[in-house]
Amino acid sequence: MPIIEITDLNHPGAEVFGGLTEAQLRNRLEPQKGIFIAESEKVITLALNAGYEPISLLMEKKHIDGNASEIIARCGDIPLYTAPRETLAGLTGFELTRGIMCAMRRPAPKAAEEICKNARRIAVLENITDSTNIGAIFRSAAALGVDGILLTPSCCDPLYRRAIRVSMGTVLLMPYATICRNPKEWLESGVKSISEMGFVTAAMALKGNSVSLSHPALKQADKLALIFGTEGDGLARETIENSDYCVKIPMSMGVDSLNVAAASAVAFWETCRNEK
Repeated sequence: MPIIEITDLNHPGAEVFGGLTEAQLRNRLEPQKGIFIAESEKVITLALNAGYEPISLLMEKKHIDGNASEIIARCGDIPLYTAPRETLAGLTGFELTRGIMCAMRRPAPKAAEEICKNARRIAVLENITDSTNIGAIFRSAAALGVDGILLTPSCCDPLYRRAIRVSMGTVLLMPYATICRNPKEWLESGVKSISEMGFVTAAMALKGNSVSLSHPALKQADKLALIFGTEGDGLARETIENSDYCVKIPMSMGVDSLNVAAASAVAFWETCRNEK
């Protein structure tokens, strides 16, 4: 593996670690050339175990013969960039990476039908744009028995660096796909398409006709899709109207709702815990 010492993050090849925006890394025009950044020894190892293709590495010198040696051995003949800690400190979140980053090839997108084919419990995320919430939802979904996740076109990309970091890498393990080609299509036919795949659809929203999360019909459903809305505004009216159930988490002490990431964890525990 060629070891390349750099003095700044604009060095040709190393700019993927700090000089490109998330949108540039994703490369919407040519998805097959898209890249994401895995941070920390644990997450990089998890990604390699899951079959993701490494493109290049960036780390402090001390890690080359230290805790990154096994990762380096598994990555083949790819560039390894190294720089002093003072240089790397300019990277957002570098203090959380434990000194190691890996640029990896994005996987080919999956179809919603592929994700749902053998699933019994799925989460559907509508217009959730906060990468921290996305990462937390994926982590809870992986831990609590969800089989797959569908995202509407306006959702934050699960492979954004912060989302991967918050999820502790579980976004690399959880099957997911984008459902519908654009937001309009989602509102017009998205929930219906999920129903046509055999799922009982449950919109998580505080409405007058909402049933409790412990409603027997939800636990007894052979296939259940839990739909969560964006931060603040919640689910679209069309989504609620087209769902089989409107569902709420009972609250106390005058609290009206939970953050979407917290609500998802409660919902997953209540509806998925007997499935595994």
